[in-house]
Amino acid sequence: MFRLNPSMEDLPSHIMIDILSRLPVKTIIHCKCVCTNWRNLVLDSHFANIHLSRSPAGLMIHHQSEGISRTGNNNTPGVLRLVEIKDEVDHQRLHHDPVMSLDLNLAPVLQNAKLLQVGSVNGLICLWEFGPKVDNTYISNPITREYIILPRQKYYREGYAIIVYGFGVGLQTKEYKVVRTFQGDIPPNPLQTSRPSLLEAEVYTLGTGQWRSLGHVPYWLKGFDGPFLNGNAHWSVVDKDAPEKLCTFDIDKETFQLFPSPPYEAIDGQMHFQSLAVLKGCLCQSDTCYDSQFTVWVMKEYGVKKSWHKELVIKQSISPDLDWMMWEPVYLVEGLKDGSILMVYYEDLLLKYCTQMKTIEKIEIFDRYLWGKAYRPSFLRLKSFESERAHVF
Repeated sequence: MFRLNPSMEDLPSHIMIDILSRLPVKTIIHCKCVCTNWRNLVLDSHFANIHLSRSPAGLMIHHQSEGISRTGNNNTPGVLRLVEIKDEVDHQRLHHDPVMSLDLNLAPVLQNAKLLQVGSVNGLICLWEFGPKVDNTYISNPITREYIILPRQKYYREGYAIIVYGFGVGLQTKEYKVVRTFQGDIPPNPLQTSRPSLLEAEVYTLGTGQWRSLGHVPYWLKGFDGPFLNGNAHWSVVDKDAPEKLCTFDIDKETFQLFPSPPYEAIDGQMHFQSLAVLKGCLCQSDTCYDSQFTVWVMKEYGVKKSWHKELVIKQSISPDLDWMMWEPVYLVEGLKDGSILMVYYEDLLLKYCTQMKTIEKIEIFDRYLWGKAYRPSFLRLKSFESERAHVF
C-alpha cells in the first residue's frame, strides 16, 4: 500500500545496510539507539562484513596517560584511543574523539594489569598481559566494547622467557588465529649464536576454545608481534646463519618459513634497531642505526626479493635537527596518501615524517608513553565465536 509520508523504515533492509555502513563509526553507534530495527541491522554479521570492506584506515593508540611506560615498574592497563585519518583539501588530519576511547581498567580482570598490543586485524585487537609471573592473552573489539579471555596455553611464562605473537585471519578458511612462540633459556649474551634450548609454538583458533601445539619453531624470532599481511604474520629472524632474515607464518597452512628480506647493509660499530610494519598495503622494514641514519625499506611486490626498495633514508649529517631519532628505536605505524609516514619514537612520541619536505612533525594529540598500530574499525562481534565467553567493558 502506498504511503503519503514515507520514512526510512520503508526502505528494504539491504538498502538501509548500505546507507548505514557508509556513515562514520560514531554515527553508526548512535544509530543503534534510534530504533530496534536499526540496532538489529548493525548487530548483524552481514552489516559487519559490508562495513569492514569500506572501513577507512586509522590508528589504535594504546596510551598510558599517567606516565607509566610498558617497561615501567607500575602496572596500568592504559586506554585504547581510536584515531581517525580525515581527508582535507591538501592533506590528511588526525582526529581523536575522547568518546571513542576505551579504558581497559573498566574490565575487572584487567585492573592493575600491564598490557601490550601485539596484533590487530579487521578491527580486533590482540592484547598480551605480561609480568614476572603473568602471561595471559585477550582479544578485544574496542568498537563493540567486547573482549574475550583466551585459556591458559601449555607454555606459560613464570620466569624469564621471550614471547613472540602473531594475529591474523586465513585467506581461505577465514579463521582468526593467534600464534605465539615461547623462547625459554635465552643465552645471557645476545651476541651468542647458540639458539634457545626451548623454542615452541602454539596456535589458537577463535571459536575452538583451546590452544594447539605446533611443535618446535625452526627459526629464532624477535619482536613482540608480527605484522599481518597477505595471510601471513611476519617477524625478523635472529639466527645469523639463516639465508634470509625474515620469517612468516601462514595462517591457513600453520607453517613457518623463511621470507625474502631486504639487502643487509652492515655499518661497523653501529647499533641496529629493526622493526616491521605494513604501510599502505606493503611490507616495510625500518632500520635505526645509532648516531648514523634511519632507513625504511618497502617491498613493492609481495614475496619478490628484488622488489625491496630503499624508500627513505634520514642521515644525521643532512638532517641535524633529527639526530635525536637515532638514539632510540623508531617504529613505523601507517602511511598516508600524501606519502607521509606515521611513526612512534620509542614509547614517547607520535611522529609524522613528510617525505616531500623532509621534515618531521610531533603529533601533539597525546602525552608521552604510547604505542600505536594501524587499525580499521569494525563491528565484528566477539559473541559470534561461540566457544569463548564475550565480556563487555
